[in-house]
Amino acid sequence: MSMQPLLIELGTEELPVKALPGLAQALFDGVIAALEKRGIAVERGDARPLYSPRRLAVLLPGVAIEQPEQTSEVLGPYLNIALDADGQPTRALLGFAAKLGVEWTQLERITDAKGERFVHRATTPGALTLDLLQAVLDEALAAMPIPKPMRWGDHAYGFARPLHWLVVLLGGTVANVQALGIRAGRHSRGHRFHAPGDVAIAQPQDYVQAMRQAFVLVDPDARCAHIRAQVEQAAHGIAGQARITADNLEQVTCLTEWPQAITCAFDREFLAVPQEALIETMEANQKFFPVLDAQGRLTEHFIGIANIESKDPAEIRKGYERVIRPRFADAKFFFEEDLKQGLESMGEGLATVTYQARLGSVADKVARVAVLAEAIAAQVGADPAQARRAALLAKNDLQSRMVGEFPELQGIAGRYYAQRAGETDEVALAIDEAYRPRFSADDIAASTLGKVLAIAERLDTLAGGFAAGLKPTGNKDPFALRRNALGLARTLIESGFDLDLKALLAQANAALTAKGVQADVSELYDFILDRLRGYYADKGVPAAHFNAVAELKPASLYDFDRRLDAIGIFAQRPEAAALAAANKRIGNILKKADSAIPAMEDAALLREPAERALAEAVEAAYAETAPALARGDYVAVLTHLARLRPQVDAFFDAVMVNAEDPAVRGNRLALLKRLAERLGSVAAIEHLSA
Repeated sequence: MSMQPLLIELGTEELPVKALPGLAQALFDGVIAALEKRGIAVERGDARPLYSPRRLAVLLPGVAIEQPEQTSEVLGPYLNIALDADGQPTRALLGFAAKLGVEWTQLERITDAKGERFVHRATTPGALTLDLLQAVLDEALAAMPIPKPMRWGDHAYGFARPLHWLVVLLGGTVANVQALGIRAGRHSRGHRFHAPGDVAIAQPQDYVQAMRQAFVLVDPDARCAHIRAQVEQAAHGIAGQARITADNLEQVTCLTEWPQAITCAFDREFLAVPQEALIETMEANQKFFPVLDAQGRLTEHFIGIANIESKDPAEIRKGYERVIRPRFADAKFFFEEDLKQGLESMGEGLATVTYQARLGSVADKVARVAVLAEAIAAQVGADPAQARRAALLAKNDLQSRMVGEFPELQGIAGRYYAQRAGETDEVALAIDEAYRPRFSADDIAASTLGKVLAIAERLDTLAGGFAAGLKPTGNKDPFALRRNALGLARTLIESGFDLDLKALLAQANAALTAKGVQADVSELYDFILDRLRGYYADKGVPAAHFNAVAELKPASLYDFDRRLDAIGIFAQRPEAAALAAANKRIGNILKKADSAIPAMEDAALLREPAERALAEAVEAAYAETAPALARGDYVAVLTHLARLRPQVDAFFDAVMVNAEDPAVRGNRLALLKRLAERLGSVAAIEHLSA
């Protein structure tokens, strides 16, 4: 099969930065899907989307130059309809043949479940790929996710940004296609300043190098690596370490075609401002890379990325330094004014700030959280007084000028203000850590007091959200209850706090009584468990294992986690599948019982050797596993229970449970009930049965 490389490039005005990778991937996937839909073979190799701010490109190393032969099969009428009594064609058969443009004698016959019928089979040569590229491009463009397409001129069509050029090459041949009013050619365009003219592409495989010569790094991975290397080298040159986050790096990659690092600096006086505010300004507003010292503290240096290889880098440096100074000056002013006011006095205004109409003010929420924090602290060995103090101060920075300007500094600003106000280091840190985890990949709070505050805060948010009727629906989750539920669960599990979640939820719910609203604690617990399902799935825990533990609904999520670990170990044992199947069978038998089952079997009614052996084994299992259950050693419990397999197998092989004698039948059901209760003491192991 003859193959040729394929290049499709859409040249546009600057595309939206955050949407750029997704648009490029959609075009890449759409082109491949449209080709394969037509039976055109594609060699992907290590092909991936190529893009820069002004272009989206698909470069495939090999595409078949034509379709394979196309076969078609059209089913016609059955013989009893197609032929008359004399074997001559009826109007139905003649009409079928005429529709296909053939004589009826050219039709074949096949037999299916209903009988013999006529069929028309045809084979036609495949179309040339060049002739199909228009449809391929049209389908790929139509499938791209562009929620708000831009329209230009008097055209009816739209795209993410106006299209200015189009390159479509199969091998060295320009395809006769057009898109969005632009006819395809072989000329791309280089860097807007370094190489503003057309760039001829002779062959698709020349594309990346030709664009490099025109000062465009069209491969985003190469561009990203180039930026990282330049930033790290620049930071090393000033004895620092660049802070390079994945999000900032990706955005800078999407903003540049020929990136060049520029080392800059700001006045050291700004270092008196919390470094998080300065870093946020540099990264979020200007897409600069801060430079840290060996201890991770911000220095006065930062690195900007120019999209040009300037003959006078000093001028670019001046521009970068000039643009950042007003933002830093504002942050410095806000910080100093907040220090004059003081953290405690900031809280005076919280009583006038509505948290939620049915739940009262932010001050009301703070009071509820403080009570919860005290109670939790007492259970985990933290200082209740410090927990209460941290809770009472934790929301005060919402009234600060700094947080008003930088909302993402909630808690962080509070930590700085608490330190300046003379609060203990534990209280100051807890004010910050109460918000952790701040995002999905973030760590939980590190300090015990921070964990206490994080738990208390989320308990009140969840209980209040459900009580006020703000349960998430579809994509709507105005109080971020899903994120709060997962943050609560992660903090309880990863901290090792063996706390009764149901009791804590009930306590949080009881605090809402004064507001005249109440949540369904059971529903809230189930909601939190549902968030855990995805958490454990990401860790590779099979759904059957999760379901086995979730059915027991352990009050403690830390206990839930330990049970889940034990089930994972048990599932690997050779006895696991058989015992799981046996427990499932026992459950079905017990459900069908037509009378009350005795609480305990009567040894005098154990007639068969196999049932006596099982009764002895169950009794021994209860004695052996009770201490392990009490201390939460679930691996030991399941290890003991795994030894019951021989007796369980022998029982079901030799004993008829539903004996005619009601007393014997009830006795056997009692034995099985006790066995099932112990087999299910760690988890509902029947879920492990396929």
